Amino acid sequence: MIVRGGLLNPLFQAPSMSDSMSITITSTNYIISPSYRRPRPQFCYQFRYQYVNAGNVLFNSKKGTRDRVSLLNRIRAYSESKTEEKEVRKYSPILESQLVSEKNVSTAELKAIPDIWRSSAEKFGDRVALVDPHHDPPTHMTYNQLEEDILNFCEGLRVIGIKPCEKVALFADNSCRWLVADQGIMATGAINVVRGSRSSVEELLHIYTHSESVALVVDNPELYHRVATGFNSKASVRFVILLWGDKSSLNSHSHSHMMEGIPAYTYKEIIDIGHQHRTLLLDSHDACEKYVYEPITSDDVAALIYTSGTTGNPKGVMLTHSNLLHQVNNLFDIVPAGPGDRFVSMLPPWHAYERACEYFILSLGIEQVYTNVKYLKDDLRHYQPQYMISVPLVFETLYNGIQKQISTSSAIRKVIALSLINISLVYMAFKNIYQGECLSRSQKEPSYIGATLDWIYARIIAAFLLPLHLLANKLVYSKIHSSIGISKAGICGGGSLPLHVDKFFEAIGTKVQVGYGLTESSPVIAARQPYLNVLRSVGRPIRDTEIKIVDDETGEDLPHGSKGIVKARGPQIMQGYYKNEVATKKAIDEEGWLNTGDIGWISTSHSLGRSRNSGGIIVLEGRAKDTIVLSTGENVEPEQIEAAAMRSNLIQQIVVIGQDQRRLGAIIVPNKDEIVLASKNVSMSDSGNAQLTKEKMAAILSQDLRKWTSDCSFQVGPILVIEEPFTIDSGLMTATMKIRRNQVVELYKDQIHDLYK
Repeated sequence: MIVRGGLLNPLFQAPSMSDSMSITITSTNYIISPSYRRPRPQFCYQFRYQYVNAGNVLFNSKKGTRDRVSLLNRIRAYSESKTEEKEVRKYSPILESQLVSEKNVSTAELKAIPDIWRSSAEKFGDRVALVDPHHDPPTHMTYNQLEEDILNFCEGLRVIGIKPCEKVALFADNSCRWLVADQGIMATGAINVVRGSRSSVEELLHIYTHSESVALVVDNPELYHRVATGFNSKASVRFVILLWGDKSSLNSHSHSHMMEGIPAYTYKEIIDIGHQHRTLLLDSHDACEKYVYEPITSDDVAALIYTSGTTGNPKGVMLTHSNLLHQVNNLFDIVPAGPGDRFVSMLPPWHAYERACEYFILSLGIEQVYTNVKYLKDDLRHYQPQYMISVPLVFETLYNGIQKQISTSSAIRKVIALSLINISLVYMAFKNIYQGECLSRSQKEPSYIGATLDWIYARIIAAFLLPLHLLANKLVYSKIHSSIGISKAGICGGGSLPLHVDKFFEAIGTKVQVGYGLTESSPVIAARQPYLNVLRSVGRPIRDTEIKIVDDETGEDLPHGSKGIVKARGPQIMQGYYKNEVATKKAIDEEGWLNTGDIGWISTSHSLGRSRNSGGIIVLEGRAKDTIVLSTGENVEPEQIEAAAMRSNLIQQIVVIGQDQRRLGAIIVPNKDEIVLASKNVSMSDSGNAQLTKEKMAAILSQDLRKWTSDCSFQVGPILVIEEPFTIDSGLMTATMKIRRNQVVELYKDQIHDLYK
């Protein structure tokens, strides 16, 4: 049930010499009758809070003056009303069962995401849950401490005015405090709206205002000042919370970098406020009686995650507790981890992929270590994690680092290492053949004799190469393993893993399991399993999930082996896009099928032969819609960049590319006359078109492109110059003169491959 609260924002007076002060607050609320529990008309309450002793809240008036007001070590709140009607208080059924005096609450079945923390605290108590070595202060947090901090943060938010179903923006990067804030917000029954600190102020402002957020949690004072510049007078902010850093640094900037008149709290202050009020509630039966308690249900929206939209503005994906709990309850088949295992975490937690994985692993008693690109190499060596969850770019970086180390070693060591790696690559290829773990699109069943001979041949070659593979493991791979850890598996998502990287890690014995999903699916819908880690694929659908392939034009279901649009259905599919019913209906049909926008096929099932164990495995081959996913996991809408680029008189046509690459590129058809003229102006060519090579044209176009796309969120890197324009006759344009992006990329795939070398 939705409860909308008026602005519970006290009119603070200047502090006196007294150690205590009373503040009268008038608040308008929707209220609930104890007997009916249904919304009633608005009613005016008068609350009186008494604050006693210590702490500071910083306010900035329009004149730039600051009032320091005592925070509480103890809070007494009571309402004066002519009725006995009570305020609704939503709670996480298992996490806060003590508050409502529920006895013998089972922790076996989670009802809401915050319930994880009571369940995990009971099972794993003093085990270390989180290690955050690179923040100040460095943090080691047990499962008991994690549960306590989440409860305190949740209660602190309630005290300073957050009501159920309100939205709270959480703009911060991965850390232990991010998790506490995220779960504290959810546990109040509020909805968190997440984004990272590297997003532009314009994007953060759009997300904040579109989501109708009422308050803001930011990473640190630096982000506070950056956001304040764009948010002043453009957004209604009830308060701001700093996860890291001290409020004293907020005073060192000009007023244009401050949020005037808006209270600012530190993480510790919210924890302290929450702790004191929880103590009061637990000690006082009368205090608890002031509320009507309603449990958070699994169908309540837990989070809004904004993802790229076709217009350039991101769309808000509404994920419920049920959506996210599906991931928590079903990822064990993919990652059979347990207490004693250690994960390294380095992805942005506002990515649904990282977020769902964190909830899942921490429900199992696992230790999570926070790191970043700067410290990754050292942390892998120091912490020796069993698992790492990351995107293709990170695995590519590890691959390149290993190759560089080999190439810089002595000549004899280099020859030995490369020779043994090549042998292992061949060994694994034949092993996959005789184990029946190859992919097939053919509907025809292989012959018994042919399949048998193929199996025998592969088995003989693999047996011959096995001793050399074992030798390579002892001489070369063991040293690699000791430097990167990841002794059980690397979990890769957010993009396509390059095949040569995939093969390399398989050859050296480091398992990399690739998964697949979207923000709209919470996110995982398929993944490779430990016992069936088929290269080039994204595995089979996870439990309770259906996937089918349909024809792009007719929408008809296609048989296995046929290429088409991938559609998915299951409990993890989003509730919809926030305030965007048109986009929701376009993404999810009446039968609940989510159109992923990806092109793929499903491996056919055979009873014998190379693919006998690979039936039902999904293979992706690109995207039907225009969104480009970089290997970093970032989504890019190319239309905005292309529209900006087309302002240049040097460009006749352009297609931005970069799917599964580190950076964007572009295929450009230049305006020949204009580019010849431009080349003369910069003295690159004096004799016209004959001497104007494609390399020179690419250099001129690159410089011009940077000028026209400087305001875009992403910049274009390498350029492929094409002389023949895209036309309707060539099949590269539609009747409405729209470039067929996928056909262009397919036509020039070899040149694109060379472009990114």
